[in-house]
Amino acid sequence: MTQPHKLGYRYRELFAQLEQKRQGAFIPFVTIGDPNKEQSIEIIKTLIDNGADALELGIPYSDPSADGLTIQRATSRALTANVNTDVCLDILATIRRYNADIPIGLLLYANIVFARGIDRFYQQVNAAGVDSVLIADVPMREAARFKQAAERHGIAPIFIAPPNASEHTLKQVAAQSVGYTYVLARAGVTGTNVEAEQCSSSLLSALAELSAAPPVLGFGISSPTQVQNAIASGARGAISGSAVVNIIADNLDNQQLMLSKLADFTKAMKQATDISAM
Repeated sequence: MTQPHKLGYRYRELFAQLEQKRQGAFIPFVTIGDPNKEQSIEIIKTLIDNGADALELGIPYSDPSADGLTIQRATSRALTANVNTDVCLDILATIRRYNADIPIGLLLYANIVFARGIDRFYQQVNAAGVDSVLIADVPMREAARFKQAAERHGIAPIFIAPPNASEHTLKQVAAQSVGYTYVLARAGVTGTNVEAEQCSSSLLSALAELSAAPPVLGFGISSPTQVQNAIASGARGAISGSAVVNIIADNLDNQQLMLSKLADFTKAMKQATDISAM
């Protein structure tokens, strides 16, 4: 069994380094295998090369209930390209060989885990170089068996702090999340059509008082200004998914342009995390 202090060690090292640099973390999300295996690898490498501090990656699933249309379409493209969990594991291993230090997190759905068997799933993602797993459709009250298996196999369990969380929920999230705490900027599904609400200082203060893992703001983050606002509000980082995936979707016929635009977007979003410039 992996020792508790080793869980999420790449996240701890990252946040310590960023604190010294007076920076927050920029974490892009993409669906693994979108639009196909080969292009997906190049997309993820481009994100790394242009300033992504960590990665949040999705495994394609036929019923992504927490995702808006943009990421649903990304999932559909990956599934059409015959990207399954085995292909995702291969891509993940390739990315880990490409960069030994960047934290890699998965955001996925419980049926993907059940399909492999809980223990086998966590064992395999650990072997592929994954650091953390957040299961979008598992509430805290049902999370124990996933958390136990994750920790058994060296994977940090990540949990969500919603904007309307009760004190009891926040205490559970703070006690059980390792690596970082996923703080929702707003309720609902992913997407850029609804702007992220300013994260309430009270929620971040409550998480700080509970000694929660570093809070990272997600859902609706699509511009450098929103990244700046997230960091200024006390978040330690920001996750952007639909805005990244939109760049992929808008440039499917021109891979070089796609990668160039992803590079520019990543650089701009990372630059916005500079606390000293605020």
